[in-house]
Amino acid sequence: MSLLKRALSVAAAAVLAGSLSTAPAQADTLDIAPPGANDWSCKPSAEHPYPVVLVPGTFESMAKNWSTLSPYLKSAGYCVFALNYGETNGVYATAPVADSAKELAPFVDAVRAATGAPKVDLVGHSQGGMMPRYYMHLLGGAKYVHHLVGIAPSNHGTQGLIVPPPDAVPNPAYTTLGCAACADQQAGSAFMQELNAKGDTVAGPSYTVISTVYDEVVIPYNSQFLAGPARQVTNITIQDKCPADVFEHDQTPNDPVVHQFVANALGQASGPADPAYQPSCL
Repeated sequence: MSLLKRALSVAAAAVLAGSLSTAPAQADTLDIAPPGANDWSCKPSAEHPYPVVLVPGTFESMAKNWSTLSPYLKSAGYCVFALNYGETNGVYATAPVADSAKELAPFVDAVRAATGAPKVDLVGHSQGGMMPRYYMHLLGGAKYVHHLVGIAPSNHGTQGLIVPPPDAVPNPAYTTLGCAACADQQAGSAFMQELNAKGDTVAGPSYTVISTVYDEVVIPYNSQFLAGPARQVTNITIQDKCPADVFEHDQTPNDPVVHQFVANALGQASGPADPAYQPSCL
């Protein structure tokens, strides 16, 4: 049984028992949730009615990718959940993106069942900001998503190369040759053509994209932006608000400025982030 299926089976059993007081069982340290995430007894408040699901990027575990944003959102009063997905050869988020989207779907269902919320907010980094669009657009998930916030998302692929940072994979000999998700995220790939064939958005959810001009992975950085009406889509370039911010692709989820943008986006009752919002710059 996969780690995700094992987690979901525990969650489902707890739902049937009428109480989700503990997180799903974890098999090893890589599957430990980031601080503040996966409290399956959490119930959304009236102020924050949608649970937040954090979706990590290629090569990343949830614990590493969300070590700072997860506790930030938890302390702000959100019910926060996170998952690992797409494991191949011991490396997360490297499976075909369409297959990973099929793993996201039951996790969202488990969060909805546990919290009683009809929809979730999704916050993803890199592949994790793009992959949910496949779930939403092609797997029927749009009706379960209130808002998708993408941090440096690979929405239209990249013209660069996706390579693992040295601390992101357990085997130093691992190469991207076996990374199906890397091939899927190349600009012009068959996957990207399928994902975007009918447009960047679908009716219902709101979309916020947060990008940095210093992105060295998903390039050009503005390829991350989504086309859509202002009532549904906000595209943010960090340096337009904080010119001295030099965060690059890998560390954007740890940027305190990004945290503020995410909070602003999630705080909207309807629609995407406020394009006029000015965060406190460092």
